[in-house]
Amino acid sequence: MSLTILIIDDEPHLPHQLARFLRKHTYEVLLAADGEAGLREVHGNTVDLVLLDLRLPRLGGLEVLAQMRKMDEEVPVVILTAYGDVQTAVAAMKLGAADYLLKGFDLDELLLVVQRALEKSAMSRELRQLRKERSAHYHFDYLVGHSERMSEIFDLVARVARSDASVLIMGESGTGKEVIARAIHEQSGRNQGPFHPLNCAAIAHQLLESELFGFEQYAFTDAKKQKRGLLELADGGTLFLDEIGEMPLDMQAKLLRVLETRSFFRLGGNKEVKIDVRILAATNRDLEQSRKDGSFRPDLFFRLAVLKIPLPPLRERPGDILLFAARFIEDFNKSLGRNIRSIAPEAQRLLLAYSWPGNIRELKNVIERAIILSNGEELLPAHLPYEIVGTFERNDGMLQDPWEEWLNARPPGPIALEELSGRLEQYAIRWALEMAQHNRMRAAELLGFTKVDQLRYLMRKHGIE
Repeated sequence: MSLTILIIDDEPHLPHQLARFLRKHTYEVLLAADGEAGLREVHGNTVDLVLLDLRLPRLGGLEVLAQMRKMDEEVPVVILTAYGDVQTAVAAMKLGAADYLLKGFDLDELLLVVQRALEKSAMSRELRQLRKERSAHYHFDYLVGHSERMSEIFDLVARVARSDASVLIMGESGTGKEVIARAIHEQSGRNQGPFHPLNCAAIAHQLLESELFGFEQYAFTDAKKQKRGLLELADGGTLFLDEIGEMPLDMQAKLLRVLETRSFFRLGGNKEVKIDVRILAATNRDLEQSRKDGSFRPDLFFRLAVLKIPLPPLRERPGDILLFAARFIEDFNKSLGRNIRSIAPEAQRLLLAYSWPGNIRELKNVIERAIILSNGEELLPAHLPYEIVGTFERNDGMLQDPWEEWLNARPPGPIALEELSGRLEQYAIRWALEMAQHNRMRAAELLGFTKVDQLRYLMRKHGIE
């Protein structure tokens, strides 16, 4: 993939000489005769490096550099300067220029400086990308599980990572499909390259193509400058397509061509862009059924599903619930500045009994909520949402909603405030006693009472033995 160099210089001959030389070394070259034209080129094109003359008409080189930094902080700038302007060139370095060349340089020296600046810029981008990927929002430790089924999946991830084949990750929403994709990327030979995720269900169909393929300047009304798509940005790394089953059929055909040719055209462009990208895809739909009913292309399905990783829902791996909870507590202790040390046994029992329709994502949100509501070092049932604490286990082992049971048993008609408040007290007391296995001291703590006498008073009031 050719890199683009912009030369901003008002001399009549030098810029054209430099352009011819750089083009022979496979670079694309843009020319601008003054600072304002140069800024327009930076705004309207993807520029990988700028050669900037300090002495320019109307807008001086330092001012051009300062404005360029506001537009694009990352593009490397090499200053071209006469001998008497060395002090100004040093000032430009302080403003963020990558290097400078004294005019009269030979072309081999120019090539060396250009290559060095581009390599340094590429390395800085990679380091920023790696820091971003390994930020607090992602931990490789999230590959949690000690069941036989999860051990098999972890082993499969390690083996899959060694190949460069496409992978289809299947599972319900919230089961950690992106975590698995990132783990494959991190263990692969592409781990020094970028990882770009795209949720196909979160983007309007008409925008999905430009997001993936990018577009040329003026490809459509709002295309004021060229934009690289995620396929191009992920070059040398991994592109993760989440909810691939939501991709429209016309886009499926275009993605299939990319997988087969390793190339594409930007929207509005006629130049083929070659890429080296590994595609990982995920879905919560039954793509086998979608393939049969015609909503997903069979050829794309087989191309994506060279390797398949099925993820079980959290309800099928209850032994991992408290492991995940511990990991989330550790993370939220850091981000929220808390010091939660444990989960009360009663709260553990509720977490294990819940069906977790939202899977790991729901558990993470529940733990964050509980930590925010807690005022000590232990998470209690009172810190959990109603959908988890609103059921309790009866002697026959069935889960029963006490509110529904009460509403079905009472006479029809409006509920008086006194009746409702009394019922709330009864429910809270019975719930606390149930959770504490009828240990009154522990039940009083769960209700936030400082003395067990407060609990005894309410038990007598409502005739609770």
